[in-house]
Amino acid sequence: MQVRVDKWLWAARFFKTRSLAKQAVDAGHVRLDGKRVKPARTLAVDDGLQIQRGEELLEVVVRQLSERRQSAPLAQQLYQETEASLERRRLLAIERQLRHTRPRRPDKKTRRTLTRLKRNE
Repeated sequence: MQVRVDKWLWAARFFKTRSLAKQAVDAGHVRLDGKRVKPARTLAVDDGLQIQRGEELLEVVVRQLSERRQSAPLAQQLYQETEASLERRRLLAIERQLRHTRPRRPDKKTRRTLTRLKRNE
């Protein structure tokens, strides 16, 4: 069985539509064993793909080929993500979470302490 890169990316649910998958491949966001590919390039089992989605870089190994888009649990069986990629995504999620946390408003005791300090200045 031969499957195009853009079809496989769509079937594995990395992209919502085939046209988005094709655009990502054309833009160079998808690499096969470190090299740029065209959307019509055929995949084989055990091929290594690097997929750039926003600030995420996923590294996956193709385990099965499919042209049909199926449910998410079945789509996850089409590939295996590398340990380095999982760790990198985990650290990125933590960094993103820290970036978006805001400091809390001061409580009553802290406000009174701040007021006293301002008066003494």
